[in-house]
Amino acid sequence: MRVISGTCKGRRLQAVPGMSTRPTTDKVKEAIFNMIGPYFSGGNGLDLFAGSGGLGIEALSRGIERVIFVDHDRKAVQTIRKNVAACGLEKRAEIYCNDAERALKAVAKRGLRFAVIFLDPPYKEQQWPTLLSSIAERQLLEPHGVVVAEHSAEAQLPEKVGGLTGWKRETYGITGVTIYRWEGDGSHGEHCGLPGEL
Repeated sequence: MRVISGTCKGRRLQAVPGMSTRPTTDKVKEAIFNMIGPYFSGGNGLDLFAGSGGLGIEALSRGIERVIFVDHDRKAVQTIRKNVAACGLEKRAEIYCNDAERALKAVAKRGLRFAVIFLDPPYKEQQWPTLLSSIAERQLLEPHGVVVAEHSAEAQLPEKVGGLTGWKRETYGITGVTIYRWEGDGSHGEHCGLPGEL
């Protein structure tokens, strides 16, 4: 695995030891960023089920200002820390060992809004309606922000969940990618980007 483009282009990334995580391939990662970017001018990112941190690091390399990485696996969290450090991105990253739902509650409590949220849960444990509803109800996206949902190719995700609307969908072998765009009513609270605890 490597960083494909941006300020950290070409940096090698470590995979999480063992078989508990499934890294996003470089081909799929490049396709994702071609759909949603490919580059950014600031904004926050949230990488849930972050694994090795490849998607969040790619977002930082391409101009996202700050990314919160969350994974419940301690080996994954250690790997993210190593990869973030190898790319010199420590000051622009927050890394937490937590489960997805608790993390979503925590970032909502902090008043954070995101330009992009990456969701790549284990294929066998995907709870898309719950995850997407949680993001929509808490209004965690900035206006026109996106959720990138990576899933098995045969998975059927809902077309619309609250203010989230399906925007693009592509399939790459066994992997499907669905992009949701936030089209809510715009009644966000005050934006707050201060560091804090999850």
